[in-house]
Amino acid sequence: MIDLEKTVLILLAAGRSSRFPNGNKLEQEFLGRPVGLHVAVALEDMPFLDRIAVVDGSTLDYGAHGFRVIHNDDQAAGMSHSVGLGVAEAKRLGAEAVLIALADMPRVTAAHIYRMLDAADSADAVVASSDGAHPRPPALFARERFDFLMALEGDEGARRMVRAGRHVVTARAELVDIDTPEDLERLRTLVHSPPHSVARPSPTIGDAGV
Repeated sequence: MIDLEKTVLILLAAGRSSRFPNGNKLEQEFLGRPVGLHVAVALEDMPFLDRIAVVDGSTLDYGAHGFRVIHNDDQAAGMSHSVGLGVAEAKRLGAEAVLIALADMPRVTAAHIYRMLDAADSADAVVASSDGAHPRPPALFARERFDFLMALEGDEGARRMVRAGRHVVTARAELVDIDTPEDLERLRTLVHSPPHSVARPSPTIGDAGV
């Protein structure tokens, strides 16, 4: 088991939302809260060594949920660049592991994250989430994987590493990610949450979103 208090949470909240024509998908309402804040709130009471949100342009206030914000100013470099930014900071802090989560997965729970930490048993551990068929984020990487993650230039290398790692199975509904308006409507239907307006927090300097 890897110690939670020596693990850095990296929340990837930078991206173009290219398949979401109505604005940044992380700012869309779901169950009375923007999509992109659900996982931040769900993991808020977990005593991570640090919390880092890698962002690029939304108005979501991750700082209010204990995150330090790092800006990805090179969206064209893809998700691997965001990962590298977060992992480099975790390495500087002397972390034993990083937990990489996506801000567009609003149903992830703290209970699942604790099970992932229990499954990590070495300094080179890789533990991913799974619905029983496909590994996916959130994923945990122990410190001996940091240099590899920082050197990534595409997503395929990380996918191969995740497929070869340990997989912690949870309910398919917990691992839903929001890529399109249709995804969001299906999730609202699943939990009986009709769309409605939600009060937005005032934007703060240095906050952004996937």
